[in-house]
Amino acid sequence: MGTKILVIGANGQLGSVLTKELQKKYTMENVIASDIKKSDDCKGIFEVIDATDINRIQEVVERYGITQIYHLAAILSAKGEETPLTTWDINMKTLFNVLEVSRKNRIDRVFFPSSIAVFGEGAPLENTPDDAYLNPATVYGISKAAGENWAQYYFLRYGLDVRSIRYPGVIGYQSLPGGGTTDYAVDIYHKAVMGEEFDCFLKEDATLPMIFMDDAIRATIELMEAPKESITVRTSYNIAGISFSPQEVVNEIRKLYPDFEVKYNPDFRQEIAARWPKSIEDASAKKDWGWKPEFNLKEITEIMIQKLQEKYKKGSKNKEILLL
Repeated sequence: MGTKILVIGANGQLGSVLTKELQKKYTMENVIASDIKKSDDCKGIFEVIDATDINRIQEVVERYGITQIYHLAAILSAKGEETPLTTWDINMKTLFNVLEVSRKNRIDRVFFPSSIAVFGEGAPLENTPDDAYLNPATVYGISKAAGENWAQYYFLRYGLDVRSIRYPGVIGYQSLPGGGTTDYAVDIYHKAVMGEEFDCFLKEDATLPMIFMDDAIRATIELMEAPKESITVRTSYNIAGISFSPQEVVNEIRKLYPDFEVKYNPDFRQEIAARWPKSIEDASAKKDWGWKPEFNLKEITEIMIQKLQEKYKKGSKNKEILLL
């Protein structure tokens, strides 16, 4: 039987891009996108799935003969703090549903995304290793840390091949920010291209690990395609892209938009960011499956600006968006 992939959470920042890459690689008919509602942007096979409904997941898995599941549905860090109990319930229930359906149907491989949000004050801020002590300070981070342990449990107890990456902040032009603490690094480019002042919710020197969307997608697929015997980390792999502060992004943007204005008004998200690593050590990912980032801040900035200029120029025909 060939590979049949189900993407749960295909409308999200990561899912929307990952689904398209998987469709390119495995063909449209072998990738089933799903989310709680259909996106107008989605091409190919789409199934509406509320991931809190285990029967619905089971139904789709049976119908298409699914062999791999990418489970991307979750409430993110900043949004999660607004409704902590709901965030915990949704993030954990959807994961348990995927793990149970995968176990019962002998799914070949499962992908579960984790995050640098699993780290807290017990972890070193510089070159944080895979096996650092986890004491997350947000409900999102707590749910991801618990999810990592459940992923490992299902591998050890049932032999289910669950694989995971701890993503830094993901920067992409394909979608709008989705409620994460690192979202300023996406929104700031939109504001620059639209000629608007940016109100930053982090301090100007709040350095955090980040990764360009193209690198994040490539890392995900490389991990899932690696031989089973190469996978030595069954909680979650650290991957590093680059680390930078808001001020460093502003400096790069001003090379293209010299008059770009920014105000710094740190809010509760600064408190979250202060507990996260400033840089990540990812030797295990490099050794086990050859991970290596390709994009630096200068390249990211140039691509983000170019792609968003194209996007807003196209949109201006209908929305009267003015560019600098």
